[in-house]
Amino acid sequence: MSEVVSYELRENIGVILVNNPPVNALAQEVRLGILNAVNAAQEDASQAIVLACEGRTFIAGADITEFGKPPKDPGLPEVLTAIENSSKPVVAAIHGTALGGGFEVALACHYRCASPSAKVGLPEVKLGLLPGAGGTQRVPRITGVQAALDMITSGNPIRAVKANAMGLVDEVLADEDVVGGASEYTKGLIEAGAPLKRIRDITIDPSSLEPDFFDNARKQLARRARGQIAQDRIVSCLEAAVNLPIDEGLERERELFRELVVSPESAAMRHIFFAERQAAKIKDVAKDTPLRPIEKVAVIGGGTMGGGIAMCFANVGIPVVLLEINDEAIGRGMGIIRKNYTITVQKGKLAEDRMEERIGLISGTTSYDDIRDVDMVIEAVFENLDLKKEVFGKLDTVCKPGCILATNTSYQDVDAIAEATSRPKDVVGMHFFSPANVMKLLEVVRGAATADDVLATVMQIGKKIGKVCALSGVCYGFIGNRMLGGYGREAQMLLLDGCTPAQVDGALEAFGMAMGPLAMGDLAGLDVGYKARQARTDLPDDPKLYRMGTLLVEMGRHGQKTGTGFYKYDPETRKRMSDPEVEALIIEEAGKMDIEQREISNDEIIARCFYPLINEGAKILEEGIAQRASDIDVVYIYGYAFPVAKGGPMHYADSVGLKNVYDKICEYRDCYGEEYWQPAPLLKQLAEEGKSFAQWDAESGVA
Repeated sequence: MSEVVSYELRENIGVILVNNPPVNALAQEVRLGILNAVNAAQEDASQAIVLACEGRTFIAGADITEFGKPPKDPGLPEVLTAIENSSKPVVAAIHGTALGGGFEVALACHYRCASPSAKVGLPEVKLGLLPGAGGTQRVPRITGVQAALDMITSGNPIRAVKANAMGLVDEVLADEDVVGGASEYTKGLIEAGAPLKRIRDITIDPSSLEPDFFDNARKQLARRARGQIAQDRIVSCLEAAVNLPIDEGLERERELFRELVVSPESAAMRHIFFAERQAAKIKDVAKDTPLRPIEKVAVIGGGTMGGGIAMCFANVGIPVVLLEINDEAIGRGMGIIRKNYTITVQKGKLAEDRMEERIGLISGTTSYDDIRDVDMVIEAVFENLDLKKEVFGKLDTVCKPGCILATNTSYQDVDAIAEATSRPKDVVGMHFFSPANVMKLLEVVRGAATADDVLATVMQIGKKIGKVCALSGVCYGFIGNRMLGGYGREAQMLLLDGCTPAQVDGALEAFGMAMGPLAMGDLAGLDVGYKARQARTDLPDDPKLYRMGTLLVEMGRHGQKTGTGFYKYDPETRKRMSDPEVEALIIEEAGKMDIEQREISNDEIIARCFYPLINEGAKILEEGIAQRASDIDVVYIYGYAFPVAKGGPMHYADSVGLKNVYDKICEYRDCYGEEYWQPAPLLKQLAEEGKSFAQWDAESGVA
C-alpha cells in the first residue's frame, strides 16, 4: 500500500494498519495508503474491513505541517468517499485518540469500535479552524445538533463510554486489544448480515430545533470568542447540515475551512501551537540530560498561592508537605485547598473520592525538620527579598543534597536568593501564576549558577503537573511582569490625554483581552500596585506617571474590594459601572498639569498599550532573558490572557509589520519623550532590515 500503511487478509477480514509514528498523522502517504488498501479490499475475498493503527494511538489528526502548502493528492475527502462507498463494511478500530481528521476518517466508516481508554474529538477550533472533512456534517446527524455544537466549538475530546452513549462509537471493546476486539466485533457484524450503515443517509428534521437556535448560538459563542472567528463558521456549517443535502453541506464546510486556513486568526493560533512545544526546549541543555527524581515536594507558605501549588503536585499523585509558621496557618491553608477541590467536585469535574485521595497527599507541618527527605522545595512566601533569603538559608541547612530549591517569586532576584545558600546550582525560579491550580503558565527562571539537570527536571515536572513552561533569565519581573510596566503606564497616561476608563478598557477588550488593564487593576487591588511602586527606586520622577491610580488609592478607592476604583461596583453582582466622579477627577487633574485633552481613537489606544510590550520584548530578546520571541508569546497567551487569535505580542507585531511598529514608537518618542518611548535596538535593526521576530528566531537557531 505504502511505507506507512499495510493491508492483509486475516481469514475473512481485511485489516488495514496505519503506522506513521508518533501519532499516525494523516500525511499524504497515509491518505494514499488507506485509499489503495480500501480499493484493494473491494477485489479480494474479504467480507469486511478493519481500519486500525499501530503504536500508541489511532489517527490523531491532520498533518498540520501541510497547512498553507499546495495540496497533494489524494485529499482527505477522496479517501473518505472511498471508505463510505465501500461495498463491504468498514469498521474503525480506535485506540488512544481519534482526533480531527482522524475522527473524520472513523465517521466515514460504517461502524466504529473503541478500546475502553480511547477518546474521540474534533479539536480544530483550537487552531482557529473547523473540521474540514465532514465532521460538521456527520456528527450532528448522529448526536443531534446541540451536542454537535458543544463538541465542535469546545474542541474537547470525549471518552469512549460517553462517545458510545452519544452514538459516535458503536461498541466499546472489552479490553485494549483493539485489533483483536475489532476483528471479533466485525465477525459478529458479518454473521448478523449487518447493513452498510452510512451516516450520510441520515437527515435532520429542521423542525426539531427552535427557530432562533443558530442566531442564539452565534451570540452566545461571540461573547467568549475573543477575536476568534472559527466558532461562527462552525455554526454556519451546522446550519448547512440541517438545511442542505449532505453533498452541498460538505461543500459549504470545505469553503469555510479554506477561508479559515488562510485567516490571520488561524495563523496566530497555529503559531502558538508550535510555540508552546518550542518553549519547552532549552537550547543549550542536552535532550538526554539526566533528570533528578521528584517523588516528594515541600511548599513553604500555605496561602492562596502555596495551596494552589500544592494542589498541582497532589493532582498528579506526588505527596506534598505544606510548611507554615503555626497550626492555625496550616488549618487555614488546608481549608483553602479543600474549598478549591470542593468547587471542582461541584462542577462535576472531579469525583469526591478522588478529591479525598488528593487532599490525603497533602500534609502540614511547622517544622523544617519534616522536609529533610523531600526532592524539591518551592518557596511561596511574601515578595520580600530578605524574607526569601532567610528561608533559603534554612533550607540550605536542612534539605538533602540534590534537593531542588525553587522560589516562586514574581520579581525578586533569583541570584541574590541563591547566594543565601551554599549550593546555588540547585536554586531555580518557578514563577507560578495565580490561581496556581488553574493558570497554565510556569516561568522557569534560570539563575547564573542553576545546573542543567535542575532546569531539565523543572521543565519536565512542570509539564507533568499540566503547566506550559517558558524559560526566563534573571531580571526584574522576568519576561511577563517586566513587559507589563509600559502597558499599565500607557493605560493611565491615556486617561490624562482624554480617554475615559471605559474607553481604554473597551478598546482593549474589543481587541480580545479578557479584561482591560484598568478593570484588571481594580480586580487585583489598586493598592497592590501602589505599594509596589513605592518600593521601587528606578521609576522616573514624573507627576503624570500613574497619577490617577495613585490618587484613587489615596482617596480610599482600592478597586473591587472597596466597591470603588477606576469604576464603581454593584455590591451584589460586582458589575462594573462608569463613575462620573472619576471621569471628572481625570479632567481636573489633566487641567492641573496643563494637558490638553483630545479625542483618542481605539487604534491609538491599542498601539500605545501594546507597542511598549513589543518594544520591551525586543530588549528582553537582545539581553538573552528570553530564548526566542515565540516564548514571549507563550508567556502572554498563558499567563496574561493575551488573545490567542492574535498569537501573542511578538506575533502580533509581525502581523502589523515591525517597520510600522518602529515608526509609531518613534512618533510617540518625538511627541511624549524618549524616557518612555525609546525604540529597542533590535526592533530598529529588524525594522530597517525588513525582517520579523519569527525570522530572528529562525536565524538565531532557536525556532
